[in-house]
Amino acid sequence: MSNSGESGRQLSLGKKYALTGEEDENDFWGFAQDARGLFSPLEEEGWRQVEFVGSAPQGGLLASLDHVGGLRAVAGNAYLDVLDAEGVSMGSYFVNDVTVLSVRPSPTGADLVDVTVRMWCDQAMPGSAWVWELIRAGRLTRTGLWQELDAAGRRAWLSVALWSHRYQRRGIPDAPAGTVFTLDGRHIVDLDSFYCALGEAVNGPGGYFGWNLNAVDDCLRGRWGATPPFTLNWQHSTVARTHLVNHPTVQEDPAENTGENTAEDATEDAATPFALLLHIFEDRGIEVVLK
Repeated sequence: MSNSGESGRQLSLGKKYALTGEEDENDFWGFAQDARGLFSPLEEEGWRQVEFVGSAPQGGLLASLDHVGGLRAVAGNAYLDVLDAEGVSMGSYFVNDVTVLSVRPSPTGADLVDVTVRMWCDQAMPGSAWVWELIRAGRLTRTGLWQELDAAGRRAWLSVALWSHRYQRRGIPDAPAGTVFTLDGRHIVDLDSFYCALGEAVNGPGGYFGWNLNAVDDCLRGRWGATPPFTLNWQHSTVARTHLVNHPTVQEDPAENTGENTAEDATEDAATPFALLLHIFEDRGIEVVLK
């Protein structure tokens, strides 16, 4: 839910989250200062218990507050927006079967309540909260902040890059055809680290340009920051050759690849991730220069 109008903007200041019912975009459920538990590990499958702190429930959520323990405690499906410091939506999660478990007066302010709900939300990955906070605070200003993350952290980073893509790219046109992008391959140790590096090569700090092979292929069709055809200068590509293979024993001596090569020079088996990526780029008319 993106707020419209000056009054809505004022109400959203200082709030980090907003809920809007799925069936009617005018069924606004209210703002919240925090959503404790949203990015915690999943209880089971996609279910989460979340406490909306400092909220003033409205609409479908308000109607459910008096029915805790009953069928009418289920408010339904909603869009949960993550807001920036000005109350503008940075990205939205779709949440299912929002059910009120408890409600109590909030210590955050008069007439505010803390509402605990159970809901289905498998998109909000553990480890995502700090990435959203980087964007909210305007501190996502340099590339490579993902490089020290573990595998789960990199996946969470990519999820936020995807959900915040439109917000981060607002007002920025796609790079024109023929642009040369530089991909820093020094920290590519698996596919997700490749996607992190590729997203930043094309769209800058925290940028997104796919988080699986199909998504990369979709991004190469245009409207995701780059207009094909373009050139990708892949620096330190031997690091990726070492890691992006199906079998760890299939490696290449970095000393044997000291010059510039084209995608056709790759000799890996066609089924390896490295070769699949080169094949996708070639199919879309992207020139990959391996360095």
